Amino acid sequence: MLGMVALLWILEAVDTASGHSLDGYGIVPRRVDELADVVPAAFTHFGFEHVAANSLPLLVLGFLTALRGIGRFVGIAGLVVVVSGLGVWLIAPAGTNTAGASGLVFGLFGYLVVRGFVDRRPTDVAIGAVVAVLYGSILWGVLPSAEGVSWQGHLFGLAGGVLAAFVFRRRAVGAPASAPVVG
Repeated sequence: MLGMVALLWILEAVDTASGHSLDGYGIVPRRVDELADVVPAAFTHFGFEHVAANSLPLLVLGFLTALRGIGRFVGIAGLVVVVSGLGVWLIAPAGTNTAGASGLVFGLFGYLVVRGFVDRRPTDVAIGAVVAVLYGSILWGVLPSAEGVSWQGHLFGLAGGVLAAFVFRRRAVGAPASAPVVG
């Protein structure tokens, strides 16, 4: 996680040094050519204050998510980034440019809070409860309340995290992938 957050800071330094040339990798809604920016937008920020706001929660929530394995983390993060980015692309106001890792932060939050209930693991329920207490106030970010803040990215990031809890759920040892149906 330290490496990922360091990459965000390095990219912002390059962006600043190049006259904000990376800002074009943000998502401009409903333009087909912008679909290619759905993933890069999560790694691009609009200034150091922006990347700083995402760094600590990304470190903490990302670390907790990655405890289940790097491969699982990459899958969860990828799903969240795509769902968040597509949500922005679909419903953000026309003419806006959206970038930043906050959709991923909201997604990791949603994943960690829901994971224990989906997996039926008391330890993960407890982790989710602690995450909800520590970071639950971010849920205000899914409401359209602050000018210049993508509530769409936050909302769809959260939805992507909940979806990831189901897609990446752990099956009990010896449990079949699906139950047989008797007709």
